[in-house]
Amino acid sequence: MKLTLIGATGFIGSKVLEEALDRGYQITAVLRDPSKLTVEHKNLKKVKADIFDKEILTKIISETDGVLNSYNPGWTDPNIRENVIKGSLSIIEATKKSGVKRFLIMGGAGSLEVAPDLQLLDTPEFPKEYFHAADAVREVLKFLKTEKELEWSFLSPSAVIDPTMAKTGNYRTETNSLLVDSEGKSQISLGDLAKAFVDEVEERKHIRERFTVGY
Repeated sequence: MKLTLIGATGFIGSKVLEEALDRGYQITAVLRDPSKLTVEHKNLKKVKADIFDKEILTKIISETDGVLNSYNPGWTDPNIRENVIKGSLSIIEATKKSGVKRFLIMGGAGSLEVAPDLQLLDTPEFPKEYFHAADAVREVLKFLKTEKELEWSFLSPSAVIDPTMAKTGNYRTETNSLLVDSEGKSQISLGDLAKAFVDEVEERKHIRERFTVGY
């Protein structure tokens, strides 16, 4: 199976790339600067493209069977809210034009509920420096909920993504509520998050649905 991966050099995207290649997928990585991706693999194709160039992006996606979107313009981007929304919608539109149906997007934990009708990013404890990006991702989710053409899945991680935690191969799933473990912590290892993302490609348990993973 061939997959288009957007965000392959990012914190999460790089782990998704590793997971997908380990499992035998053929990956086309869409990159602003291919030199930044140092991974070499027989099943990895690096393509230089701008996600805002929908014509080129459509062509790239059309040559694959699905999209893994882990796009993030960068936490230091002063226009992060606008660019998260514009970038995500550009990728969604290109996917639709390509004729490819399967679309998976890595979201955030901010839009998960911590109590009835109370989302994490609307609590006083949510870090202010992440609010604009989290709010943008929430808007993308709202948009996707109206999308009937794509077979989309939106993965929200736990509140903490820990790259130092070992990959266990196990995780719990939920749809709209923040998962917490027996100690009251909401966390997932980076490895297990990447596994869950690629698992959904194969298992198709959350078509046109948001889901979250944790311990």
